[in-house]
Amino acid sequence: KAVILIGGPQKGTRFRPLSFEVPKPLFPVAGVPMVQHHIEACAKVPGLKEILLMGFYQPNEALSRFLMSAQQEFKIPIRYLQEYAALGTGGGIYHFRDQILSGGAEAFFVLNADVCSEFPLQEMLEFRQQHGDVHSFVILGTTANRTQALNYGCIVANADTQEVQHYVEKPSTFVSEIINCGIYLFTPAIFQHIGEVFQRNQQELALEESSNGWQRAEVIRLEQDVFTALAGSGKLYVYKTDGFWSQIKSAGSAIYASRLYLNQYSKSHPERLAQNKPGGPVIRGNVYIHPTASVDSTAVLGPNVSIGEGVTVGAGVRVRESIVLHGASLHDHTCVLNTIVGWDSTIGRWARVEGTPSDPNPNDPYAKIDSETLFRDGRLTPSITILGCSVTIPAEVVILNSIVLPHKELSRSYKNQIIL
Repeated sequence: KAVILIGGPQKGTRFRPLSFEVPKPLFPVAGVPMVQHHIEACAKVPGLKEILLMGFYQPNEALSRFLMSAQQEFKIPIRYLQEYAALGTGGGIYHFRDQILSGGAEAFFVLNADVCSEFPLQEMLEFRQQHGDVHSFVILGTTANRTQALNYGCIVANADTQEVQHYVEKPSTFVSEIINCGIYLFTPAIFQHIGEVFQRNQQELALEESSNGWQRAEVIRLEQDVFTALAGSGKLYVYKTDGFWSQIKSAGSAIYASRLYLNQYSKSHPERLAQNKPGGPVIRGNVYIHPTASVDSTAVLGPNVSIGEGVTVGAGVRVRESIVLHGASLHDHTCVLNTIVGWDSTIGRWARVEGTPSDPNPNDPYAKIDSETLFRDGRLTPSITILGCSVTIPAEVVILNSIVLPHKELSRSYKNQIIL
């Protein structure tokens, strides 16, 4: 089985204003919902019987519709299990352990929804058969540079056996360049270890009952509570991948993730990439265009552009390194660079909407994207420009490095601002 942890509404705050309109896991990256990339990878694993999405979103129409269509497309049962509260990465799977184990699953994957990856799930299974015993657990790891490794879970492993000897979540000093990718392969034995944490939490809370009493014993974090204890016990191994991997925390990282997936499409889904055709727009690099979008033949798109459902792109429009969401309209001769254009937004003629990419250092093969804060020294840090849904940009203005909240009609140019 596979379990995809999709979090809940109070998460994804760094993803605003985009997460106002759609649960973050359904946000389209490279033309399909973020979590569909996970489901697709899981569906390819031979013998995988069921995919469980776990989180504390209220089951809404968008989520139900997505699950229905994904089940039909991938021919695999997909269910959503709603937590009654935020239980942490370990608490959720412990709470629903009966559902995960039903049908006698011998092993199961756990994937965080806010990562983009090549998902080498098959390789993790083979690695576990070669290393360790049938009851061992595997973490997917990748190499980061020394300074950025501090922002992730760091793994110290035996160079020969790849057994995890030490695990620290977001250390304050350098521990290791191998970081946790948030993709795991577990056996049912993991529940015994999570259960021990649960018992310990309950005992501690019983002793502290006189305290403020807001903690819950059920909140268990796999990283800090379970892996730290398992490291060095001979049960936890790391499989290092050289494939692409990135977190999708902020809206800016969605454009970078979109680029990584579009790049992978040339191998995995060439049919999703637009081609240059006579009478069609000029395509440069990897571009995804939804079949229902209408794009003028004089437009120039790419590289790394994703055009959503029902989008209208007028004459002479230039779009680069951007995601244009469904129903948006780009009038003639607009220029859109490093921007996410929200649902049903309109950009007037000759307007220029531009952001500053927060890309990893291209000269460092191990650099990761920084999910930096919005402000530095009291000023908005230059980042990609984000238009929320139903934003109207007038003709002939420039919007630079700005975030525009939904349902705004702008009347002039803006630079480095959050427009509430």
